[in-house]
Amino acid sequence: MRKLKTSRQPEILDAALAIADERGLDALSMRAVAERIGVTPMALYGYFRNKDELLDGLVGRLLTQLAPAEPGGSWQDRLASVAWATRRVAKEHPAVFPLLLFRASVTPDGVRVVDAIYQALLEAGVPEPEVPRIERLVSTFVLGFAVSEVNGRFSGASNESRTRRGGPDAPAHRVLAEHLMVDDWDAEFAADLADLMRIIRPV
Repeated sequence: MRKLKTSRQPEILDAALAIADERGLDALSMRAVAERIGVTPMALYGYFRNKDELLDGLVGRLLTQLAPAEPGGSWQDRLASVAWATRRVAKEHPAVFPLLLFRASVTPDGVRVVDAIYQALLEAGVPEPEVPRIERLVSTFVLGFAVSEVNGRFSGASNESRTRRGGPDAPAHRVLAEHLMVDDWDAEFAADLADLMRIIRPV
């Protein structure tokens, strides 16, 4: 077994993320991570005291990928950048992504992402008392869309199944049948973001 050098926290998180991607969060443990990088489990505790801290570290690792690509762009561009990055991360790490819904983003990376959203909303003219609420509105939509997409909630099969099972008790499904199948989720996501932008600052 080799010893961990200082600043090996990224290596630990890379290993944890790889395990979760390959085998799911249930397979993630301090022992599994230690085996992955070739150290004893005790060597990890100087970096993460327990699995909860390791999961918080994974949340931070995902959030580093969500910061606006071009901080100097318009507020619309920066919000859209965070939104599209969130959807991409969900597709790349579907097993780990739900942590963003269930764990508070209290890491420095999480604070930076939320602060970027706050700044964009302020520049959009949202009154200061309303900024936190609108941030929750935007984040809940983006996270919910992304996790629903990767978990199959938006699949055409699920709509067909509801229509068949509803029978006479689902008249609206029959009326909307030709519109329930979505071929382009990118286009729908873009349209939803455009609607959100109009809510944030009506034309």
